[in-house]
Amino acid sequence: MQTFAHPAQLRHTPQFFLQRGQVRANYEVPERAGALLSTLHRLGLPPAEPAAASREALLAVHDAGYIDFLESAARGWAGLVEKGPEAVANMHPSPEMLAQGATLPSAIIARIGWYTADTACPIGSGTWESAAGAAGAALAAADAVAGGGTAYALCRPPGHHAYAARAGGHCYINNSALAAQRLRSAGASRVAMLDIDAHHGNGTQGIFWDRADVLTVSVHGDPSGYYPWYVGYAGETGGGAAEGCNLNLPLRQGTGDTEWLAAIDAGIDRARAFGAEALVVPLGFDASEHEPLTYLGVTSDGFARAAEKLAALGLPTVLVQEGGYAVEKIGGLLERFLTAWGR
Repeated sequence: MQTFAHPAQLRHTPQFFLQRGQVRANYEVPERAGALLSTLHRLGLPPAEPAAASREALLAVHDAGYIDFLESAARGWAGLVEKGPEAVANMHPSPEMLAQGATLPSAIIARIGWYTADTACPIGSGTWESAAGAAGAALAAADAVAGGGTAYALCRPPGHHAYAARAGGHCYINNSALAAQRLRSAGASRVAMLDIDAHHGNGTQGIFWDRADVLTVSVHGDPSGYYPWYVGYAGETGGGAAEGCNLNLPLRQGTGDTEWLAAIDAGIDRARAFGAEALVVPLGFDASEHEPLTYLGVTSDGFARAAEKLAALGLPTVLVQEGGYAVEKIGGLLERFLTAWGR
């Protein structure tokens, strides 16, 4: 198995995180990547360093104005007086504003609200470089498996909550969506996305909502009690000609291995029926029983079984690192997953 990681991922050091009205330390820390890198080296799978994603490559799934914003946001924020250390939105345009033709001003405070979905994606001096590096890892992994096999992309910051033109939930660039689109461009007529992060892959769903060539499946905690709250329900099945190309499998709080693996089986069945020629797995470990923001209760054995099931599809596969914030556990979970996959 080839693996990829970009050193710039360590430059993103978010501080701000708002939880239940409390400002607390952000969970998406560089140490996450450090733990995963240590595991790759221990397994004899040292990652190759990819090129950072180019603007042109990012435009395959992202809006040009949004990419311009990400690239320039930290500089714009630095020009403010009486500012915090990171760009964080004061407000976001409401549905009423948008329905009445809301305008996007040039002011950085307005732009950060326009291009972010929540306050969990602060932008600092190293955020753009880290996001572009993570995206480069996902693209390199997709290129590596275009002819077959499996590759792992250590992507930090993660990406599956990022829409075409909006950051959210620690995510800025949708690495998994980029990998799926790269596989399509390389010749796979149908690509399946099977997201096993504990949170619904809302950004990925949004990007491919109207597309019948990419199946998006997400196994996640029930959004009626868990981020992203407003989407991720079973009734969301795709738009227009893509009706039936989105499958959400929300799970009750406290779900353990048995029900979680059964949902993955359902996703695998849908991928087979879809006729997928390639697979992207947004690989979050935040379904773990040890997760600090716990909702599900999956064991390390559960992750190993998931790897066996997904590998049995026998498709060219890109494993894209998403969430998982128990720094002391995440490396061991990756080891169990990759070892079970067969490396």
